[in-house]
Amino acid sequence: MSQNMIQLLGNGVLESLYMTLVSSLIAYVFGIPLGVLVYITDDNGICRNRFINTVVGVVINLIRSVPFLILLVAILPFTRLIVGTTIGSKATIVPLVVATAPYVARMVESSLKEVDAGVIEAAHAMGSSSFQIIWKVLLPEAKPSLLVGATISVATILGYSAMAGFVGGGGLGAIAINYGYYRYDGETMLITVALLVVIVQIFQEFGTRFVNRIDKRINK
Repeated sequence: MSQNMIQLLGNGVLESLYMTLVSSLIAYVFGIPLGVLVYITDDNGICRNRFINTVVGVVINLIRSVPFLILLVAILPFTRLIVGTTIGSKATIVPLVVATAPYVARMVESSLKEVDAGVIEAAHAMGSSSFQIIWKVLLPEAKPSLLVGATISVATILGYSAMAGFVGGGGLGAIAINYGYYRYDGETMLITVALLVVIVQIFQEFGTRFVNRIDKRINK
């Protein structure tokens, strides 16, 4: 393998990490409030509101049902409006966030549903407000599950970022498509796949170890 290809792969790894981590952070900025909103407005939630729950749930499900590549192409004008371009790692972040924020919302909702109802009832009995229950009870109690979900979400976002290589996205996906697929370079294709697998395993291992350290149920 040439020195130029090694350098290209190194830059691809950095671009993939940049897209994945930035997209994950922004997706959680939007996804956590959405997930909390869906949970608390449910029929068994602390702020029941069928209308809001239905509207937000439908929007989340609609976005999640669109395949990522189709969504990426469909919102190209929006991407250009936000970042001024539709190619490269910077542009890929926009569709990544749009695609994964609803996914994160469902992960958050699922984590919150694991919180013991007795803990919530106890907080109610002590006169806690809805905001206090969310901030001081629900989110802290669901933290281990939220972190497990975050590990899964990051791996999913990394996979999406690789698919963006088909339409000019940066990172390892673009290298796999431009060099491995279009130029029939099997070695480059295998190396990019191997690098993606290694990155996912690192994220998974780090996430699992971190959750095991903070999970009170494991450390008892």
